Amino acid sequence: MRHPESLTGGEQLRLKAVLAHCPELDALTRHVRSFARMLAEREGERLPKWLDAVRQDDLPTLHTLAAGIDRDRDAVISGLTLPWNSGVVEEHVNRIKILKRQMFGRAGFALLRKRVLLAH
Repeated sequence: MRHPESLTGGEQLRLKAVLAHCPELDALTRHVRSFARMLAEREGERLPKWLDAVRQDDLPTLHTLAAGIDRDRDAVISGLTLPWNSGVVEEHVNRIKILKRQMFGRAGFALLRKRVLLAH
């Protein structure tokens, strides 16, 4: 689960041994690392090639992921490429959801509205 460069020498040797004995795990590791690199380096233009590579291997769980990504390919490519995100909006949505959960079954919409408007 850690970055490959942060593994100790012994851990790297054990990982190589495990991957050598399990071709499926080796392929999965390559695909996950490639996707992580694409995400970290904002290289969304590589996504179609990555999806094709995933489909060529017999990894049903990654095929499910690839199918989900393919349904909204343009949005995923934009998310992997563009520097903008909706983090600030998501923060506000989560804050409102927390307020709503705290008040569930205790008060009506009027009080919820007032708490949302008064919260910072």
